[in-house]
Formats: sequence, C-alpha cells, structure tokens
Amino acid sequence: PLELALVFFLLVELGGSACFLAAMKLNIAFPATGCQKLVDIEDERKLQGFFDKRISSEVPADSLGDEWKGYLLRITGGNDKQGFPMKQGVLTNGRARLLLRKGASCYRPRRTGERKRKSVRGCIVDSQLSVLNVAIVQKGEQEIPGLTDKTIPRRLGPKRAGKIRKLFNLSKEDDLRQYVIRRNLADRENGKKRRSKAPKIQRLVTPVVLQRKRRLASQRVKWAKKSKEENATYQKMVAQRTKEQREKRHERAMKRRTSSMRQSTSQK
Repeated sequence: PLELALVFFLLVELGGSACFLAAMKLNIAFPATGCQKLVDIEDERKLQGFFDKRISSEVPADSLGDEWKGYLLRITGGNDKQGFPMKQGVLTNGRARLLLRKGASCYRPRRTGERKRKSVRGCIVDSQLSVLNVAIVQKGEQEIPGLTDKTIPRRLGPKRAGKIRKLFNLSKEDDLRQYVIRRNLADRENGKKRRSKAPKIQRLVTPVVLQRKRRLASQRVKWAKKSKEENATYQKMVAQRTKEQREKRHERAMKRRTSSMRQSTSQK
C-alpha cells in the first residue's frame, strides 16, 4: 500500500509533464520490400498523432523520430492489451460483442453455417492498444535499418494470368508460360537432375479453352432448338388429346340425346 501511495503521489505531482510508459508496439510493414519491423514506443507523446484515428487513416510519422521524417503510415489494424483485434466499421475505441458469420473478419467458423458472438475492439486508436499495425505508404528521406534497406524476395510469384501481365507489362499476344516464376527445389540425391516447380496459370486463354467455349455455345444453340421442337411436339399432342376428348364428350352427349328422344316416343 505504501508503494502504491508513493506512485500515485508522483503521478499527481508530475502531472502531464511526466513521460509515461505507454508500452505500445508499432508493427511497421513496407510492402515494397516485403519487410516488417516491430518498434517499441515507450513515450506516449510520440503516439499522440495516432490517437483518435481510424483504420485506413494515413498519419505522418514525423513524431516517431528524426529518422522517420517524411514517412507516411497507414493504420491497418491492431490488438488491445487483452488480445482482442480491431475490426473495421466498429466506430468506437472500446469493445463490442458482434454476431459474426463466415466471411467476416476476426472470426473463423468451425462448422458449416456457424455464427458466433465475439468481442472485438473498435476501429478507433487509443492508448489501450498493445500493438498497432501500420504500413508505409510514402517513403521518407532516410533509410530505416531492417525495413527499407533490404529486400525480401517473394517465395511465390503471381498465378493469375492478369496479374502476370501486370507484373511484366505484357500484352495479350505474349506467351505467359515463358514468364512464370519457377521455384527451384532442393538438390536430389544420387546425382539426379535438379527440379523446379511452377504454378498452373489460372484464367489462361488457350486454343483448348476457346474450343470448349465454342462447343458450349453450339451446345446451347442445340439445346434451345431441341427444347423448342419438344415444346412444339408437346403442344401438338395436347391439342390432339383435347380434340379427341371434345369429340368423345360430343358423342356421349349425342347418345344421351337420342336415348332420351326414344324414351319419350315410346311413352307416347
């Protein structure tokens, strides 16, 4: 109790001039190089520019230090001190219990059709966060060691045809199979040839694909023609049966009429 009272007295005496230990970490990512760096921020005054900002907001990083001058950071998420993640669209700096289903962030269903009410942190930044995730949008003047001074190559290249064209600035006439990024496998024993693997290109337009497309189009025309012929045959059959039933009813009516006429003549 005496120690707690002493700490409380120091906080009251020092007031806002004290340098409080916020104990917040910044998980900074640089998508251009694929690097990430975890920075411990102990001075709360350096974090004032991030407070009351939402996810996807862009914040200048000049308050973090001279080496961050000119950098622009985008807030991408974070976790509070109890581990609850921030969720986009929840406009509060506290927690909320939401009924989440498949496709929602901060939730992974274990069964088909499962929904669950979970606690999430709002998308507004405050001092209760333990980790704040940010990404560099604009690079500053100086290099940041371990973040902007090196490049981590991508282990896997793009797989979709459109993304391969965008990466290498190709046209539709170029053969995408020549630009797929191959991955070399480990050396095999017994002196066998070194192998490499390449992804199967998705949405690649080949002659076989065009042939299947033409075949499907011709099949649809045939199906429509066959359906029209079958409908015409059915309507003709319905009309024939309707005519036959009408004739039968007419015959029965004529028989009843003749029988009634005979009975009336016999009574006279």
